[in-house]
Amino acid sequence: MTDLTYPHVGATRTGRLPGGYRHLRHRARIGTGQEVLDRAGAAVLAFRMHRAIGAGVTADAGRAAPGVLLTVRIGPLRAPCEVVWTLEEGDRIGFAYGTRPGHPASGEEAFVVERDEHDRVWLTVTAFSRPASTLMRVVGPFGVAFQHVFARLCGLALRRLGTVKR
Repeated sequence: MTDLTYPHVGATRTGRLPGGYRHLRHRARIGTGQEVLDRAGAAVLAFRMHRAIGAGVTADAGRAAPGVLLTVRIGPLRAPCEVVWTLEEGDRIGFAYGTRPGHPASGEEAFVVERDEHDRVWLTVTAFSRPASTLMRVVGPFGVAFQHVFARLCGLALRRLGTVKR
């Protein structure tokens, strides 16, 4: 890991989020069945979910893997990140990225697609963050609202990507 701006690397994988940060947990139903899991998981790992909501993503690899550096852009906002873990185990596929210098926040965000015992496929977005820039401190509650909207948009985009055959 290079230059991450927080010490709790991997906390989104365990679900034990550290204190002193805002926490986000959002779950959205994507569809049903193995094909939906496979398509949605591939879309998450290839950053297609992010692009489908209008975020610009530049990465030094085409697929999430630990150590991959990426920048997520939404309008004028640039958010340098690094993939800190990936998951491809049975009915769970996903990854998390952590913040790097220049990101307006400090923390980690995970995107995991999973199929439950009833064959339903879900996207879970888990994050912890706190302001790392003056801009984020000034926008306060609007920054928190933006994170929640971002998570919801990810769920909507993945529902389309996971259920449409490519």
